[in-house]
Amino acid sequence: MNLAFDSSTITHSIQLSVAPVFLLTAVAGMIGAVAGRLARIIDRARVLEDKARHSDDADFLQRALLELGYLRTRGRMANGCIGLLTLCGFLIGVTIILLFLGETTDFRGHTWALGSFLSGVLSFLLALVLFFVETVMATRILNFHMLRPPVPASASAPASATAPIPVNPQT
Repeated sequence: MNLAFDSSTITHSIQLSVAPVFLLTAVAGMIGAVAGRLARIIDRARVLEDKARHSDDADFLQRALLELGYLRTRGRMANGCIGLLTLCGFLIGVTIILLFLGETTDFRGHTWALGSFLSGVLSFLLALVLFFVETVMATRILNFHMLRPPVPASASAPASATAPIPVNPQT
Protein backbone atom coordinates (compact mmCIF):
# COMPACT_ATOMS: atom_id res chain seq x y z
CA MET A 1 0.00 0.00 0.00
CA ASN A 2 1.56 3.25 -1.12
CA LEU A 3 0.92 6.18 1.23
CA ALA A 4 0.89 9.76 -0.06
CA PHE A 5 2.46 11.97 2.58
CA ASP A 6 2.52 15.33 0.88
CA SER A 7 0.69 17.95 2.95
CA SER A 8 -1.59 19.24 0.19
CA THR A 9 -2.83 15.71 -0.56
CA ILE A 10 -3.47 15.05 3.11
CA THR A 11 -5.25 18.41 3.52
CA HIS A 12 -7.45 17.71 0.50
CA SER A 13 -8.13 14.18 1.79
CA ILE A 14 -9.23 15.48 5.16
CA GLN A 15 -11.51 18.08 3.55
CA LEU A 16 -13.05 15.47 1.28
CA SER A 17 -13.58 12.90 4.00
CA VAL A 18 -14.86 15.36 6.62
CA ALA A 19 -17.70 16.69 4.44
CA PRO A 20 -20.00 13.76 5.36
CA VAL A 21 -19.43 14.56 9.05
CA PHE A 22 -22.12 17.22 8.77
CA LEU A 23 -24.61 14.46 8.01
CA LEU A 24 -23.37 12.66 11.13
CA THR A 25 -24.24 15.77 13.15
CA ALA A 26 -27.80 15.65 11.82
CA VAL A 27 -27.98 11.93 12.59
CA ALA A 28 -26.80 12.49 16.17
CA GLY A 29 -29.42 15.20 16.68
CA MET A 30 -32.15 12.99 15.29
CA ILE A 31 -31.11 10.06 17.50
CA GLY A 32 -31.35 12.34 20.53
CA ALA A 33 -34.80 13.59 19.53
CA VAL A 34 -36.18 10.13 18.77
CA ALA A 35 -34.64 8.64 21.94
CA GLY A 36 -36.42 11.35 23.94
CA ARG A 37 -39.71 10.52 22.24
CA LEU A 38 -39.17 6.81 22.90
CA ALA A 39 -38.52 7.52 26.59
CA ARG A 40 -41.80 9.45 26.83
CA ILE A 41 -43.66 6.63 25.05
CA ILE A 42 -42.26 4.11 27.53
CA ASP A 43 -43.09 6.33 30.52
CA ARG A 44 -46.66 6.84 29.30
CA ALA A 45 -47.10 3.10 28.74
CA ARG A 46 -45.87 2.32 32.27
CA VAL A 47 -48.25 4.84 33.83
CA LEU A 48 -51.16 3.58 31.75
CA GLU A 49 -50.40 -0.07 32.55
CA ASP A 50 -50.26 0.76 36.26
CA LYS A 51 -53.60 2.60 36.12
CA ALA A 52 -55.16 -0.27 34.15
CA ARG A 53 -54.01 -2.82 36.73
CA HIS A 54 -55.77 -0.92 39.51
CA SER A 55 -58.96 -0.02 37.64
CA ASP A 56 -62.27 -1.85 37.57
CA ASP A 57 -63.82 0.50 34.99
CA ALA A 58 -64.42 -1.55 31.83
CA ASP A 59 -64.65 1.57 29.64
CA PHE A 60 -61.32 2.85 30.93
CA LEU A 61 -59.70 -0.56 30.45
CA GLN A 62 -60.88 -0.67 26.84
CA ARG A 63 -59.50 2.83 26.15
CA ALA A 64 -56.26 1.98 27.97
CA LEU A 65 -55.74 -1.19 25.92
CA LEU A 66 -56.36 0.74 22.71
CA GLU A 67 -53.88 3.44 23.71
CA LEU A 68 -51.32 0.83 24.81
CA GLY A 69 -51.59 -0.71 21.34
CA TYR A 70 -50.88 2.69 19.78
CA LEU A 71 -47.97 3.22 22.17
CA ARG A 72 -46.55 -0.20 21.28
CA THR A 73 -46.71 0.65 17.57
CA ARG A 74 -45.19 4.08 18.16
CA GLY A 75 -42.41 2.51 20.23
CA ARG A 76 -41.62 0.05 17.46
CA MET A 77 -41.48 2.89 14.95
CA ALA A 78 -39.17 4.89 17.20
CA ASN A 79 -36.94 1.82 17.64
CA GLY A 80 -36.87 1.29 13.88
CA CYS A 81 -36.03 4.95 13.37
CA ILE A 82 -33.14 4.73 15.83
CA GLY A 83 -31.91 1.56 14.11
CA LEU A 84 -31.98 3.23 10.70
CA LEU A 85 -30.23 6.31 12.05
CA THR A 86 -27.55 4.13 13.64
CA LEU A 87 -27.08 2.29 10.34
CA CYS A 88 -26.85 5.67 8.59
CA GLY A 89 -24.16 6.82 11.00
CA PHE A 90 -22.20 3.61 10.50
CA LEU A 91 -22.41 3.86 6.70
CA ILE A 92 -21.35 7.51 6.71
CA GLY A 93 -18.40 6.55 8.92
CA VAL A 94 -17.45 3.85 6.41
CA THR A 95 -17.75 6.46 3.65
CA ILE A 96 -15.35 8.77 5.47
CA ILE A 97 -12.80 5.98 5.91
CA LEU A 98 -13.07 4.89 2.26
CA LEU A 99 -12.72 8.44 0.95
CA PHE A 100 -9.71 9.11 3.15
CA LEU A 101 -8.02 5.84 2.16
CA GLY A 102 -8.81 6.48 -1.51
CA GLU A 103 -7.12 9.87 -1.37
CA THR A 104 -4.06 8.91 0.67
CA THR A 105 -3.28 5.42 -0.68
CA ASP A 106 -3.55 3.38 -3.87
CA PHE A 107 -6.81 1.92 -2.59
CA ARG A 108 -9.57 2.38 -5.18
CA GLY A 109 -12.72 2.32 -3.10
CA HIS A 110 -14.62 5.21 -4.66
CA THR A 111 -17.39 2.88 -5.87
CA TRP A 112 -17.70 1.44 -2.37
CA ALA A 113 -17.67 4.95 -0.90
CA LEU A 114 -20.47 6.00 -3.24
CA GLY A 115 -22.48 2.91 -2.34
CA SER A 116 -22.03 3.38 1.40
CA PHE A 117 -22.87 7.09 1.18
CA LEU A 118 -26.03 6.51 -0.86
CA SER A 119 -27.06 3.67 1.46
CA GLY A 120 -26.52 5.97 4.43
CA VAL A 121 -28.63 8.71 2.88
CA LEU A 122 -31.35 6.17 2.03
CA SER A 123 -31.42 4.90 5.62
CA PHE A 124 -31.62 8.52 6.84
CA LEU A 125 -34.60 9.17 4.55
CA LEU A 126 -36.35 6.00 5.73
CA ALA A 127 -35.74 7.07 9.33
CA LEU A 128 -37.35 10.43 8.55
CA VAL A 129 -40.40 8.62 7.14
CA LEU A 130 -40.73 6.53 10.31
CA PHE A 131 -40.29 9.66 12.43
CA PHE A 132 -43.05 11.41 10.49
CA VAL A 133 -45.45 8.46 10.78
CA GLU A 134 -44.74 8.18 14.52
CA THR A 135 -45.46 11.87 15.10
CA VAL A 136 -48.68 11.64 13.06
CA MET A 137 -49.74 8.67 15.19
CA ALA A 138 -48.93 10.62 18.34
CA THR A 139 -51.26 13.45 17.39
CA ARG A 140 -53.90 11.10 16.02
CA ILE A 141 -54.70 9.64 19.44
CA LEU A 142 -55.04 13.04 21.08
CA ASN A 143 -58.49 14.39 21.79
CA PHE A 144 -58.47 18.15 21.34
CA HIS A 145 -62.17 18.66 22.11
CA MET A 146 -62.66 20.99 25.03
CA LEU A 147 -64.79 19.65 27.85
CA ARG A 148 -67.96 21.67 28.15
CA PRO A 149 -69.53 22.36 31.52
CA PRO A 150 -72.67 20.31 32.16
CA VAL A 151 -76.00 21.92 31.30
CA PRO A 152 -77.92 22.80 34.48
CA ALA A 153 -80.90 20.58 35.22
CA SER A 154 -83.29 23.52 35.31
CA ALA A 155 -83.54 25.38 32.06
CA SER A 156 -84.60 28.56 33.86
CA ALA A 157 -81.71 30.56 32.44
CA PRO A 158 -82.79 33.06 29.82
CA ALA A 159 -81.88 32.29 26.20
CA SER A 160 -79.74 35.41 26.02
CA ALA A 161 -77.45 34.04 28.73
CA THR A 162 -76.28 31.23 26.44
CA ALA A 163 -76.13 33.27 23.24
CA PRO A 164 -72.69 34.34 22.07
CA ILE A 165 -71.65 37.87 22.89
CA PRO A 166 -71.33 39.95 19.72
CA VAL A 167 -67.91 41.46 19.19
CA ASN A 168 -67.52 44.81 17.48
CA PRO A 169 -64.00 44.99 16.01
CA GLN A 170 -64.21 48.80 15.71
CA THR A 171 -64.36 49.43 19.45
